[in-house]
Amino acid sequence: MIAGKSIDGAIVSIGSKHIVRGLIMLALILLVGTMGYVVIERWELLDALYMTVITITTVGFKEVKAVSVPGRIFTLILIFMGMGIIAYTLGMVAQVMVEVQVRSILGRKKLGLRIRSIKNHYIICGYGRIGRIISQELKAYEIPLLVIDNNPDSKQVLEQNEIPYIIDDATSEEVLLEAGIERAKGLVSVVLSDADNLFITMTARGMNPELFILARADEEHTHKKLLRAGANRVVMPYLIGGQKMAQTIIKPAVTDFLELTVHDKSIELEMGELLVGERSRLKDVTLADSGIRREMNVIILAIRKKSGEMAFNPSFSTRIETGDTLIALGHGYDLQKLSSILSGE
Repeated sequence: MIAGKSIDGAIVSIGSKHIVRGLIMLALILLVGTMGYVVIERWELLDALYMTVITITTVGFKEVKAVSVPGRIFTLILIFMGMGIIAYTLGMVAQVMVEVQVRSILGRKKLGLRIRSIKNHYIICGYGRIGRIISQELKAYEIPLLVIDNNPDSKQVLEQNEIPYIIDDATSEEVLLEAGIERAKGLVSVVLSDADNLFITMTARGMNPELFILARADEEHTHKKLLRAGANRVVMPYLIGGQKMAQTIIKPAVTDFLELTVHDKSIELEMGELLVGERSRLKDVTLADSGIRREMNVIILAIRKKSGEMAFNPSFSTRIETGDTLIALGHGYDLQKLSSILSGE
């Protein structure tokens, strides 16, 4: 896709150079024609320029004044040169316009094919400030996604970020079907209106009962309605933002630690969640006997049981079971190693 963009950019650049070259040649022929009439016919500058313009454009107006024999020969030369330069310039303009239209049509077809082939993806409804951050994070972790937004101005940014998109109303069932909701893994509704988020959640849940739905809410009463409508999780950005700012004042060191481990990609430590599979050699093994801390230098902060119960700071006697999700802290390569062991790969 990047290579395609480079080729398109090169084509436009070459076309633009030809247009600029044609305009320079046109300016030169105007200058030569004007000065020629001034020198040969002794005309004033404005009369000479006017005669040059009507000559090379072949509009057929009457000469400004009677033209001498040398002037007529010069006019004939000027006509052929001017017509050639104008034809060249207009041809280049038309070529660039056609190429832009063709690329636009091909781009839409390519986007349509990409949308129809995507699966196990997340549909992001709304590409405002929150939607953009979510999209950037998912893309950074190579999680497939598709954005639905009704603002045409979002198109350019989405294309630059190479994110598949649909510019339309996310509350429409037809649009959600086009986005592949039946093949999707999850949907994130972060449009500005709580009412629209509620409607999108209800529609999406009805179209795909197994879909994971994460919705945004600004009001507390909407939070409860979204859960009843079928959302698996509801996030209130203003509430989270206010709480985080308060915690920065109350517990600055704790906040800095969480900020570094969760958001700062430049440090070596990472926090991850690791699922225990059926074939894992560590299933039904206690943390003490697993060797996780000793062999991989990974700290298990919590274990979310298959039932949804969360065990914080589990003891060494806690048994690892199939379906558990381990919340772990460690180096990236250690987490990847542990993830492979837990999944049984």
